[in-house]
Amino acid sequence: QVQLVESGGGLVQPGGSLRLSCTASGITLSTAAMGWSRQAPGKERQLVAHITSSGNTNYAGSVKGRFTISRDNAKNTVYLQMNSLKPEDTAVYYCILFGTPVNYAGQGIQVTVSS
Repeated sequence: QVQLVESGGGLVQPGGSLRLSCTASGITLSTAAMGWSRQAPGKERQLVAHITSSGNTNYAGSVKGRFTISRDNAKNTVYLQMNSLKPEDTAVYYCILFGTPVNYAGQGIQVTVSS
């Protein structure tokens, strides 16, 4: 049974930083592309960061230069370092494993940016 468990969310002031972690069980991440998506209230889910199995990364324009996705295959974990956070980054963040034939997602974790 595949499980992705996110951690590291919470409340942070504008301009602050958070690091999200996603640890997998039941599957080895090293050969999979991974990503982080987010969904704000009343909005569609948006993929914000993507990393291939070889470590190539891509970002949504709204987070480029502020967010960094990385992976530690030895720990079966993917990270999302979020810096210079803005109120519009407030959302539930989901870890995604792009698998074949199906994708997997975690249960989501709340990130709230507010003073």
